[in-house]
Amino acid sequence: MSISCALKVVPIVLLLVLFALANAKKSADVTELQIGVKAHKGDRVKVHYRGKLTDGKVFDSSFERGDPIEFELGSGQVIKGWDQGLLGMCVGEKRKLKIPAKLGYGEQGSPPTIPGGATLIFDTELVSVNGKPSSGEDTSEDEL
Repeated sequence: MSISCALKVVPIVLLLVLFALANAKKSADVTELQIGVKAHKGDRVKVHYRGKLTDGKVFDSSFERGDPIEFELGSGQVIKGWDQGLLGMCVGEKRKLKIPAKLGYGEQGSPPTIPGGATLIFDTELVSVNGKPSSGEDTSEDEL
């Protein structure tokens, strides 16, 4: 191939590569983080979770059921470790919580699945903060 021919082909190949990259779709397993929609005390939130003991044994999972839990953050409807550990999360954010017994189910536990004094590990994902628009939605003047 001559140099003049190669000089004509290279820009075309480069344009094709750039076009392909520009039109590439995002992976379906990537969740977009909604910056600006953070969970605060008093917000109604939906959270997916997987609860495990420190030995790795799963005792509950909303992911498996396909049904996130909904509650008012900071109101005592869930264990203290959740009320504290989920504050400031953004919609779409995933967070691992390691909760000591005193912020979980205490020395009594929650028989038969959670023994007394157990440290709990939760893999969480904030699904929504109700009443708060996501970063891409319009806000009406009434909401300002």
